[in-house]
Amino acid sequence: MNAGTQISPAKFDPDKLRLLVRVGVFILLVILGRMVFPVLMQPFGGLLVVSALSAFATGALANALVARGWERGQLSDFGLGWTPASGRDLMTGIAGGAGGATLIVMVAVVSGLAAFDTVPLAERTWGAIPVLIVVLLFGSVGEELVFHGYAFQHLVRHIGEFATVLPVGILFGLLHLGNQNVTLLAVVNTIAWGVLLGCAYLRTRALWLPIGMHFGWNVATPFLGVNLSGFTIAVTGYELHWRTGVLWSGGAYGLEGGLFTTVVVAGLFVLLYRVIPQRG
Repeated sequence: MNAGTQISPAKFDPDKLRLLVRVGVFILLVILGRMVFPVLMQPFGGLLVVSALSAFATGALANALVARGWERGQLSDFGLGWTPASGRDLMTGIAGGAGGATLIVMVAVVSGLAAFDTVPLAERTWGAIPVLIVVLLFGSVGEELVFHGYAFQHLVRHIGEFATVLPVGILFGLLHLGNQNVTLLAVVNTIAWGVLLGCAYLRTRALWLPIGMHFGWNVATPFLGVNLSGFTIAVTGYELHWRTGVLWSGGAYGLEGGLFTTVVVAGLFVLLYRVIPQRG
């Protein structure tokens, strides 16, 4: 080494430090929320209710605190600002998510791969439908706030879209490993869903479209008589019985565990970039 050569110290980057602190605090709040809220929500219902309400409480609190601490403290700071396009994005997302699930069941029934069978249900089941819809909505909003809220949006702005969307999508899928009756294909499909929902945010720079897609899929599956991510939710007088293997049906996990969902998610990607205009 030349004796006259000097090695300059690493340059301090305050922007990177601020990014690490904000994202780190958000993640810490999410971890604490996922530890505390399931315990607090136990009196309100079973596993599905506790999971959905805990996700909502965690996402809402984490986003509200960091937005209040470092931003303007407004809903638009984490993607929930209401604009003239918000209602349209929400309804488009619901139609896309629910339509995808419905398409799978229609193809399966028409092709003879599945059929509906009646099942005995308690009288209270129909009366619980409004509660179920609200619970599934809270769960969808909560998961979107956690995975595509403030931290996700902050990372997109500072490290790039691909570097954020893919890792968060993978994390979204891996965190479903604890669900009942999960399979490898179910995790792969859930990762694909996570990436799709992240891309839905990128197209609109708001959470209304991904919330709609998430909720549309979640609310449609119980009414179609199939399981939702390992949960059996009997709300109608029938259920879908498959005449094919787990590879296509998803088995006890639900539609997300089958190849039909793989195809539908790919189709939703195409529609997302063909139908939804880029904004933001």
